[in-house]
Amino acid sequence: MDDRYVEALKAIAEPHRLRLFWLLLQINERICVAEAMDVLGETHYNMSRNLKTLQRAGLVRAEKDGRWVFYTLEAAKDAFHRSLTDSVRAIPAHEFEDEIKRCRLRLSLRQDGRCVVGPGSPEWEDIWSAETR
Repeated sequence: MDDRYVEALKAIAEPHRLRLFWLLLQINERICVAEAMDVLGETHYNMSRNLKTLQRAGLVRAEKDGRWVFYTLEAAKDAFHRSLTDSVRAIPAHEFEDEIKRCRLRLSLRQDGRCVVGPGSPEWEDIWSAETR
């Protein structure tokens, strides 16, 4: 058996990576570590590690843009990867309502499609606090 199948399944078997992969499938946009940290409430170390695991599994790709590294979905190359992404995409959206809401808010802080604030920034704290009042 080809190890890439095992690696892809192992990558999404972990709950934090599954949430991250599902989010990327739903928003269909690139996201940087800082944005993902604020959206999912993870540390830099954990977020970077999870994104790298998804990348090694062939599920996402990294692209450097200025000082940020953005991650985006890797195009499904075969029936296995299409089925895998379709299965994750089929998880009901109500399971991740908070993540989608936080993600849309966090992405609204971008300028010209680029991340301009780091994780836990005052700008993010202000917009998130206003939303949760």
